[in-house]
Amino acid sequence: MREEIIVSGRMNPNIDPHLHIWHWQIPLYLFLGGLAAGLLFFAAYFIIQGKEDKYPAATKLATLVVPFLLILGLFALFLDLKHKLYFWRLYTTIRLESPMGWGAWTLMIITPISMIWAALNVRTFFPNWKWPFKFLDDLESFFLKYKKVLAWVTIFYALILGVYTGILFSAFNARPLWNTSILGPLFLVSGMSTAAALIILLSRSKEERFMFAKIDLVLIGIELFLITHMFMGFLASTQVQIEAARLFLGGPYTAVFWVFVVGLGLVVPAILEFFEIIKIKIPAVIPAILVLIGGLLLRFIIANAGQFSRWLY
Repeated sequence: MREEIIVSGRMNPNIDPHLHIWHWQIPLYLFLGGLAAGLLFFAAYFIIQGKEDKYPAATKLATLVVPFLLILGLFALFLDLKHKLYFWRLYTTIRLESPMGWGAWTLMIITPISMIWAALNVRTFFPNWKWPFKFLDDLESFFLKYKKVLAWVTIFYALILGVYTGILFSAFNARPLWNTSILGPLFLVSGMSTAAALIILLSRSKEERFMFAKIDLVLIGIELFLITHMFMGFLASTQVQIEAARLFLGGPYTAVFWVFVVGLGLVVPAILEFFEIIKIKIPAVIPAILVLIGGLLLRFIIANAGQFSRWLY
């Protein structure tokens, strides 16, 4: 931090947190990583269930998007690195207690997996597609033969990636707002919710949109529970964590968090999706876009606010 922002256990009233400059790359990377994890999870799950034809947007179209999301997220992370030429040390320095190390290896595995899924579905949307080399046709046949095995592997690493996006913050013990075990499950559920919203946007099937509206409604309920549980945990903990919670309970992040993330990003989409489920006609694009914006803002606000909480010595 460039300046002291907590005085005697309370926020320094002379400092406006909104003047602090937060790099956009990390929140964007976490958002895209969680979104990609959710898309891969749903694709693999419904393939295992044998419902590829029933939910084509989730199992086929979305898989074409995932590699681009991961590459864009990794590029954002690369831009944030201070010593960009030494990123490879994450793979040569093995530290089991390092969240960045686990994340780097998870991304190294799941990125090619996402490319395999995209390759398996490319002929669905481009029927005349031809691979330039015969060995690629052989690889395609191999992975098609063991598609369900690949799906199980994908679910495993998608869950790790989704949780990791929250653990990356929670491992910072010096920031009380981030130092909570809730962030891992919260970011995982948020990533799956944004993935469900994107599938709703991509789908042309009324049945598929209806299914993912129901899934997203459940995920939003879980997300609201985790947010409530997180603040209850802070308020029942040490003074610095109470102060961290007060950033959102009357502090400078109160309005933007409760109005834009919880209100417009979770509660309003949940109401609209409930209306759709009970057959009240609602344009599916509205709640889906609100959920995506809310998921992005959640990461930006948590990232920014976390830098304004610290332990007192």
